[in-house]
This record gives sequence, structure tokens and C-alpha cells, in this order.
Amino acid sequence: MITIKSPREIETMAAAGRIVAETLALVGRNIRPDITTEELDRLAEEFIRSHPGALPSFKGLYDFPATLCTSINQEIVHGIPSKKRVLHDGDILSVDVGVRFEGLHADSAATFPVGDIKPEVARLLDVTQEALAAGVAQARAGNHVGDIGHAVQKVAEGAGYSIVRELVGHGIGTAFHEEPQVPNYGKPKRGPRLVAGMTIAIEPMINLGGSAIRTLDDKWTVVTEDGSMSAHFEHTVAIGETGDPPRILTSVNGSADA
Repeated sequence: MITIKSPREIETMAAAGRIVAETLALVGRNIRPDITTEELDRLAEEFIRSHPGALPSFKGLYDFPATLCTSINQEIVHGIPSKKRVLHDGDILSVDVGVRFEGLHADSAATFPVGDIKPEVARLLDVTQEALAAGVAQARAGNHVGDIGHAVQKVAEGAGYSIVRELVGHGIGTAFHEEPQVPNYGKPKRGPRLVAGMTIAIEPMINLGGSAIRTLDDKWTVVTEDGSMSAHFEHTVAIGETGDPPRILTSVNGSADA
């Protein structure tokens, strides 16, 4: 069942989203060659918990052991932070983080370069951000979930990349994962209709190579089957009244801009 949030609930989610955005910015400033993903996870958890009433959404969710998902290079999502995972020059790191604040969640992700990365990988990151912006722009009352997926798909496949189809965005609120599912592909005017008060996480996961994926033996980390690089960007978005632009809740100022 799709839940509609009150204005007060959306403001609470925006407060959670600001902490999410600040956490991602903090992690991004500390990403460098030779740092471990465990160090980044510790920084993030301490920062989130420094805000009264805020808790990491991921820690303990489905028994996930950490605050961040840290996915390196060919890892798409759900990488587990570890003192054994050391970043190197030329890597990319996808960081996914959620915050629960006063009973409501917000969720965001970004992929960061580690030192100097190859031009073709930098383009993958740019295009994935463009795909997210295109999807967010369709998150308006009267549109459908398919409009979001179609916009993401058009940007990604138009640039020659492949979409991860098995993993999707989602509704979010009092539960971290709510209806509806928000695929990164689709046809316009298909799927659930978007109405004011809906809150959804839009999260393109785009591969430099093929679309096939597999899950590692840790039962969490999802990787590209062909070993190609993958990028992941995400925002939590609130659907406004008819004619209003979407509101990105996981930005520092809660603006309508990606």
C-alpha cells in the first residue's frame, strides 16, 4: 500500500534528509587513497548519532552490519565496510546512507572518484547523475512511476550504458522500504500514478558494461557479472501538488534542484 505523508511528516523527512546529505558530504571529503571503508563508516555513524534523535537506517536493517553501504568499482550496491577494504587511486566508491529521525527515514547515495579516475569512468558518473536528475524531474503529481523509469533509461542507454533491472528505487517513510517500487526503466504513463504527498527514493544504478549481476558469497554485495564499473546516485523525493516541482528531501537545503 502506498502511503501519503502529511506536510509535517515531509518536513521531518527533510530534516532526516539534511543529515543524510551532510553525511554524504562528510564522507566525500574524507575519501582518498589508502583509507579503509571501515574508517568512512565510523565517521558516518558518529556524525549521524551526533544529531539528537537521529539513527543510521541501515544498521540492523535486515541484519545489515554497518551504517554505510560502500561499494567499490564493479560492486553495484550493498558493499559491507571493512578494515580490509582499502581504497586505491583510480577506484570509484558508491556510498549509500539512510537516516531515521523521529520515526521517518531518508535515503541517498553518490559515487565518488578516488584520486584520479579514467575519463570513461568519470563520464559514467556524470551520466548517472544526469539520469537521476532526469528521473527526479518526472516525479510530479499526475505522472506515473513509468515516466521516472523511462527518463532514467533514456539518458543511460542513450549514452551507451546498461541499466541494472533487478534492483529498484522504492517508497520510503515510516518504513525504509515502502510501495511503490521505482524501476530505472519503463514506459511513460505506466505504473502507479504519482500524487501529492508520496515520498520515493529514485536511484539509478548504471553499468559501464553489461546489465547482468550476481551476489557475492557474503549474501550482500551485488556486483556486475562482467566486472565492469558501476555507478549509483540516489535522492529521496516528495511529490508536490499539481503543477509544483518535485522536492528533493536529501539535499542540504531541501530544494527542488538535484
